Amino acid sequence: MKSKLKTLLLVPALLMMGYTQAQDKKVLTLDEAIDLSLKNSHQLKGDKAKIDEATAALKEATEKRLPSATVSGSYVRLNTANIVMNTKDNSGSGSGSGESPKINQAAYGLVNISLPIYQGGRIKYGIESSRYLAEAMRLDAEDDKDEVIQNAIEAYANLFKAKSAVRLVKENLAQSQQRVKDFTNLEKNGILARNDLLKAQLQSSNLELSLLDAENNAQYANLNMDLMLGIPETTELVMDTSGIDKKNDNRTLEEFVLAARNGRKDMEALMLRKKSAETTVKSTKAEMLPSLNLTGGYIAADIPHFFTVTNALNVGVGVSYNIASLWKTKSKVQQADARVKQMEATEAILDDNIKREVNRNYLNLLSNRKKIEVYVTAVAQAEENYRIVKNKFDNSLATTTDLLEADVAQLQARLNYTLARADAFVTYHKLLQSTGTLSVDLKK
Repeated sequence: MKSKLKTLLLVPALLMMGYTQAQDKKVLTLDEAIDLSLKNSHQLKGDKAKIDEATAALKEATEKRLPSATVSGSYVRLNTANIVMNTKDNSGSGSGSGESPKINQAAYGLVNISLPIYQGGRIKYGIESSRYLAEAMRLDAEDDKDEVIQNAIEAYANLFKAKSAVRLVKENLAQSQQRVKDFTNLEKNGILARNDLLKAQLQSSNLELSLLDAENNAQYANLNMDLMLGIPETTELVMDTSGIDKKNDNRTLEEFVLAARNGRKDMEALMLRKKSAETTVKSTKAEMLPSLNLTGGYIAADIPHFFTVTNALNVGVGVSYNIASLWKTKSKVQQADARVKQMEATEAILDDNIKREVNRNYLNLLSNRKKIEVYVTAVAQAEENYRIVKNKFDNSLATTTDLLEADVAQLQARLNYTLARADAFVTYHKLLQSTGTLSVDLKK
């Protein structure tokens, strides 16, 4: 009996422990959210691998300056070959000389070394092109870093909006439920019409549905943030909202556009890729030039009973020229020139897009800041309106409908103000991202 009692007491305890573990909470600041998102970003990890690949390609291009060496050797078995050696005596007549050697095996080894001295500039241009591409890849990673930061900011703001909506709806629901209780007592005493009580109950039910939607949105935003930060999906995030405030940045549109011209990493990366394409044109033209190599080698051979070769060293200079390059390279040069022109057109398109993006984000920021000013006034007006209508209702000078409408207007004004603050915060950082200075400005 005692063991059963212990088991019955243990089961709820275990369930409570599991519930507690599933509801781990974490206080999260904006800076911490950004740091974790950068640390656990799959996109940035992929960028690092691309940078490593580009760095290895640059190393490969540099290694072409080094000498190349080949070693080869062979050992063969032969059948009993008939070998006749003819020699000439002083009179010029040929005759067989002696007994034929019995040869049934042979071995030899070769070592060849070649050092490029002049390749028409192909090696130099290849290194230069690879260096441009490696730097462009690094800038791409910097641009992606700004994107990851902006995504973290937007996710943080969305979680803030979702949790704020839950809080405001809960406060309004509690007030509505208390109103239903008061109206119920009034209706029982014959002071309030049944229809007015039903209106209050209907509003309370609608708020319960709104709260359910708000809590679902908050849970999804919380899950999205957990995945982005690389933390357990069951972690409930408690937000430190001190980081969500208005940034005192009064720069003009022209200043933001100028900052974009100097700070956009994608534009810098595109310019480097254009330089790489221009270098490829030079490298392609260099194929029409001859190549000069310093060569050296060593030969060793042994045929038993016949001859042996050792210490056969050779050093020389080799020149090669592909005559066909005179008529085959022209099309390659045209292709390389076409790629350069494509880069120039893409650069012009990107420049126009940057201007549009900066202008759009700047105007959105001004609009959101203006909305905050309007909503501050709207909240004060809605609260005062509700106070007046409530006072009139208590004195039978206003209807239940007037009271409920004033209550809804008050809730909507508070929600609008909260959402506008978060939207302005996101839009400001979106503007910084469009200028390419997001990560730099966050460090200030």
